[in-house]
Amino acid sequence: MNKNATVMAIIIAIALVGFSLWYFTNPQDAYTGKMESINLGTVPTASSALIYVAQDQQFFLANGLNVNIKDYDTGAASLDALLKDDTTLSWAAEFPFVKKVLAKKDISVFVVVDRFDEDYLFGRKDRGINTTADLKGKKIGIPLNTIIEFYLGRFLELHNMTMQDVTVIDVPAQESVDAIVSGRVDGVIVWEPYGSQIRVQMADRIVAFPVQSNQPGYGTIIGRNDWIGGHPEIVSRFLKSLAQAEDYLTHNPAQAKAILRKQLNYDDAITETIWPQHQFSISLDQSFILAMEDEARWMIKNNLTTEKAAPNFLDYIYADGLEAIKPESVNIIRGGKKQ
Repeated sequence: MNKNATVMAIIIAIALVGFSLWYFTNPQDAYTGKMESINLGTVPTASSALIYVAQDQQFFLANGLNVNIKDYDTGAASLDALLKDDTTLSWAAEFPFVKKVLAKKDISVFVVVDRFDEDYLFGRKDRGINTTADLKGKKIGIPLNTIIEFYLGRFLELHNMTMQDVTVIDVPAQESVDAIVSGRVDGVIVWEPYGSQIRVQMADRIVAFPVQSNQPGYGTIIGRNDWIGGHPEIVSRFLKSLAQAEDYLTHNPAQAKAILRKQLNYDDAITETIWPQHQFSISLDQSFILAMEDEARWMIKNNLTTEKAAPNFLDYIYADGLEAIKPESVNIIRGGKKQ
């Protein structure tokens, strides 16, 4: 390629990036119809980054949505609020969603907004925890009814133990740092930013084991089926807002990190630690389905449900909205065909 051609290619690339940013942020492209109000349940973690960017950059408002963000301690609590009609939509990881599906709740996921790999088991060395084998007989604190429950169970199984080999203590995530620092438990499993806080406060007095075994968790947006079915156009506008947030985050990572820091009161160090542990993008893919099937089988095996077989999770996915907004991000197998 000669010099002129190279220069032209660079100019075209810059123009395409500029057009993309203009397309997603130009106020002339704003929605002009009726404003709709949505109560959105979230858990204040990095996994909600696209939501925070969409709110901060007013993408929701530009698409005719007045979104009121309501924080909950866990995805399970956020889902309970959804089922009580306290929220219109809710963020949750896939594990509490699987639990609700097994309980025959009439809900569906219509988008995954994040894949995360940030959960660690922290053990106190002065309680004799130096290797995974040392976990036997120890008190492990976890926030029950969250995906941490699954991660602990599978982690123990991969190391030739079961949940019966440890004493599980229900420790809410926001209490996890105090629980291990004070010695109330011998170890905890928790997500960020609590993991970073434990590392700072306990330093070389703790050992840390990654518990996700390279299987990401999925941050999802969930709605009641009756609401989704009656409001497909609002779902579409919500998804468009998230698509704009994803584009903004991709092209403006420094600004997106600043939004996250401000929203969650993180410092620079925690933000930089957390950022690579997440894949902030909107999607519905087959790996998400497989993860839910795996978790459903684990719940059945451990008698956490009265169901005897994993359901067809395709019946609990609403893909039409995302297929219309960003079709290339939908890769799930239905009827033998990938869509």
